[in-house]
Amino acid sequence: MPTPALPLPPPAHAAPLPPASPGPDGTRFLGGVPYAALPGARPLELDLYLPAGDGPHPVALFLHGGGWRLGSRRSGGPAFPGRGLFERVAAAGIAVASADYRLSGEAVWPAQLSDAKAAVRWLRARAGELGVDGDRIAAWGESAGGHLAELLGLVADEGLEGDVGVTGPSSAVVAVAAWYAPTDVAAVAPDTGADPADATTREAQLLGAAPSAVPEVAAQASPVTYARAGAPPFLLLHGRADRFVPCVQSERLAAALAGAGADVALHTYDGADHMWLGAPEAAADALDRTVAFLRARLLAG
Repeated sequence: MPTPALPLPPPAHAAPLPPASPGPDGTRFLGGVPYAALPGARPLELDLYLPAGDGPHPVALFLHGGGWRLGSRRSGGPAFPGRGLFERVAAAGIAVASADYRLSGEAVWPAQLSDAKAAVRWLRARAGELGVDGDRIAAWGESAGGHLAELLGLVADEGLEGDVGVTGPSSAVVAVAAWYAPTDVAAVAPDTGADPADATTREAQLLGAAPSAVPEVAAQASPVTYARAGAPPFLLLHGRADRFVPCVQSERLAAALAGAGADVALHTYDGADHMWLGAPEAAADALDRTVAFLRARLLAG
């Protein structure tokens, strides 16, 4: 007689929500909430910052930077340590879901986009429980996370949807804000004066090979490939002194979106390096512009 199968618990992303803890200005915080279970690995998690009141609140999915190699959902970059960045947006009436995703040492492209899409689907599927509005989900990110946020706004290819976590709901977003993001993966090395055949760059580690060796994969991973009419509104912010992701990367996407007839705004900051280093006034202005953009796109009407 065959051994009976052991009963399995439901997947982590279907588990009951943890209790919320109070934050400043009446905001609430739910930490370490699983949004997708991965076979043989720890679940992917997000932190949720909710505005005061019952909602349903519009929500911005935040994706951290770190060259797809480092970073976590707990930080918005060195200019905004801790929870302050997310609590500021929540206090302005926009919920923030700050999500981890698989880094390039764990999985190569397109796992990172599939994870981001899974986070959107989870938010939409459990919107009622969370107190968020599944019809008002934006994407926001910095650096590598900005790259993923841009792709969330542009990529509808079912082959890049992935099958982790909740499946079925749409992964579309209604607005995108990206800070100093790479938009043309194959051009990052030439733009910085690096060797495009170097297999140790951050973008090569994302793709699993130097972009010059896998040009079709590099194009598939580049937001500029998907610029189209009908894209959601975009806000692109970038420092003109960025040594890691040159400003021309955002300029290139802005030109492609504008050329396609999409709604895009680009603002650049003289003297600001990557992660707003050397320019605290740029960091403050970028946050102000992002909050205003999200409020205009998610709270208007």
